[in-house]
Amino acid sequence: MTEPLQALAAHAQEIFGGVITGVKEAKGELTLELRRADVLPVCCRLRDDPQFAFEQLVDLCGVDYLEYREGAWKGPRFAVVYHLLSVSRNQRLRLRVFLDNEMPIVDSVVTAWASANWYEREAFDLFGIIFEGHPDLRRILTDYGFIGHPFRKDFPLIGNVEMRYDPEKQRVVYQPVTIEPRVLVPRVIREEGYGGRDS
Repeated sequence: MTEPLQALAAHAQEIFGGVITGVKEAKGELTLELRRADVLPVCCRLRDDPQFAFEQLVDLCGVDYLEYREGAWKGPRFAVVYHLLSVSRNQRLRLRVFLDNEMPIVDSVVTAWASANWYEREAFDLFGIIFEGHPDLRRILTDYGFIGHPFRKDFPLIGNVEMRYDPEKQRVVYQPVTIEPRVLVPRVIREEGYGGRDS
């Protein structure tokens, strides 16, 4: 771990103490793992403390660990990962928060960084993660009538329903998926005697 990352990790552990459940370094970035209940206060402190000064939330995404490491993963199924940037200190920081398997809920960080708004809507839409306190938590990429969360690893690959325009009804209609199964392996046809024992 580089000196700046060591200093950042040491300062974070000094300020937050037991709130941090894990510290990791990968690919030149520091990752702090937090308890779910402490996300918003930690994020506000990371933004406001001049020794951190993480002014920007660059990205926020959901993660589904259902089949991670070929099923060897024993931790919680869902997590939210926050990517922070300090422009003034030229540092990056990653936060990871594990959530409950049955009802993945975490506090919204929109009050800390306005850019979290659409990121949280995307994680809600695709993973079903609830962000408490979000001002307008609704789907952003799929249709409002869409059933399920397509980035969950147990979501069927062909989906459940499809949408099409019906010229007779002159509107969009939903119907069960009508995908014909097909083989994606190319079929190889060889001339008799080509490359075999008889040639």
